[in-house]
Order: sequence, then structure tokens, then C-alpha cells
Amino acid sequence: GCPGVLAVLGLEAAAPGECELTRLLQDKLQYEMRLQYMKHYFPIDYTVQVQYEEVLRPSNITRLRNGTVSEAALRYLWFHVSSQAVLRIREVLPEKHPSWKYTQELCQLFDALGEEYSKYRQTDVEAVVADLVKLIHSAGAESRSKAVRPKALLDNCLKVMRMLYGVPCELGVR
Repeated sequence: GCPGVLAVLGLEAAAPGECELTRLLQDKLQYEMRLQYMKHYFPIDYTVQVQYEEVLRPSNITRLRNGTVSEAALRYLWFHVSSQAVLRIREVLPEKHPSWKYTQELCQLFDALGEEYSKYRQTDVEAVVADLVKLIHSAGAESRSKAVRPKALLDNCLKVMRMLYGVPCELGVR
């Protein structure tokens, strides 16, 4: 048979573990927390350098959905972009920074989500998504071409998460 195809069909529904972790992330990404840790604790207009592919907005998801990319593949892409965004923010923080522990907690949640996504094989995911994920992990620092505010990265992370998990995980937008 075709194990690849079955794997994808099984992945269309979000796993219980994914839902639990996205609910925890939603709590951690509340507006007040994003504002405090990602804006107030940073210098005014502070930005981090990211690759173009590391910015994932609701409009990107809509476009990929229209290109018939599976929901499972979109969640996989969101996971890679978002965990990368948190790492980018962490790279600029010294351990004594008041936002360090917060980003550390986000990292731990993404690590746990990574366990859920380790079931995916590249072959289970549409080429367009597999290519994006490769780009995110392959390009060197010199290709980082976009300056983005830390809060904007997490705003995108949350908005897209709600688009992708809101229904299957009953996130209930608060």
C-alpha cells in the first residue's frame, strides 16, 4: 500500500497532543504578555532580523489553502516558522533579560510540539511546504532580509495558530 498517503489522511485531524499544546500556547501568547515581554521590555522600535520565509501571516495561509495545501501541511509549516521565530528572539536576549524566561517557556512548548510533528516525513507534506521548511532551516544568517518587531512575530504566530487550530482544537478565540 501507500503508507505515505495514509499518514497524511491521519494527520488531517489535529492530534490531541497538538490541541493541548496549542491551548497552552494560546494562554502564553495573550495580548498582555506579548505586549509586556515583546514590546515594553525591548527598546522602542526594536527589530530582529529574520528570513523572508520566516514571516508567516494569515494572508500567506489563505493563499496556500487556495493552492490546495492540506491543513496538516499548513500546521507543519506554522510549527517550523513559529519555533524559528521564538529562536530568533531568544538569540538576541541575554539570560538576565526580563523576557528571557518567557521565550524559554515558549521554546519548551514548541519543543513539545516538535515531538508531535516528528511523525511527519517530508514526503507527507506538499512540495511547496517542504521547500519552505527547507529554506527556513538552510539559509545562513547573511540571507536574513527582513527586520521585524518581536511582538509582530508572535502576533503572526498566534493569528495563524488560531486559523489552523481554532476549529479542530476548539480554541475559542478569547
